[in-house]
Amino acid sequence: MAIKIDKKIKGYQVVKPEDKAAPAPAAAPVKDAAPVAEVIQMHESLERPETLVGNTYKIKSPLFEHALYVTINDIVLNPGTPHEQRRPFELFINSKNMDHFQWIVALTRILSAVFRKGGDVTFIVEELKAVFDPRGGYFKAGGVYMPSIVAEIGAVIEQHMKSIGLIHDPEMSEATRQLIAEKRAAYEKANSATSTAAVMGAASSAIGTSDTAATGNDTHTNASGFPAGATLCSKCNTQALVLMDGCQTCLNCGYSKCG
Repeated sequence: MAIKIDKKIKGYQVVKPEDKAAPAPAAAPVKDAAPVAEVIQMHESLERPETLVGNTYKIKSPLFEHALYVTINDIVLNPGTPHEQRRPFELFINSKNMDHFQWIVALTRILSAVFRKGGDVTFIVEELKAVFDPRGGYFKAGGVYMPSIVAEIGAVIEQHMKSIGLIHDPEMSEATRQLIAEKRAAYEKANSATSTAAVMGAASSAIGTSDTAATGNDTHTNASGFPAGATLCSKCNTQALVLMDGCQTCLNCGYSKCG
């Protein structure tokens, strides 16, 4: 069938078979399903808008003299409608530190290309957080362990994706919350007598009993707000793992080596 074109051709685009959306089969309704972000398939022909919205996050690592500033810009889909959504579109990292300029530029370009491709880009978070520095990691503010600066960049991207609704945290059940509270109360009760005796002994042997006793109470918790003797949890990377009844138990996420 011939079609006559009356207007001047300014551009063209070849429609590929995979670009044609197939009708999705009707799915049965699922009750009490966890919220899942909708996967947005972007196309290579999508041009960058003149204006993008985004956030800038500061990373202050003991490995660097100067802070890193991670800027993530989002593209707004269906603006002004009930279906308005934000999806990551590009990423920039700025710093006064030029020692790692090459890999930072490479990382930003690759991540921006993945974002613009669209689809399920949440896998980037786990890939970056799994990068370990052979020289060792560090604890950031709040007592959370970061195995590398790349892992903290991944944590920043995860935080941003959670804020725009692309990643949803699984909610902890009320039974798990109650169990963690009971375990923490039992641990603190079992160690209160020992801690009190240690503080009183140090206070009586030092000059200025009141000052020593006042500072001694601050050592009962670490930077994360958990008992000072807690170790690092391999699941949530928080110093909240304590030994209870012969089993290592995390007071933050409920993880237990005994199941």
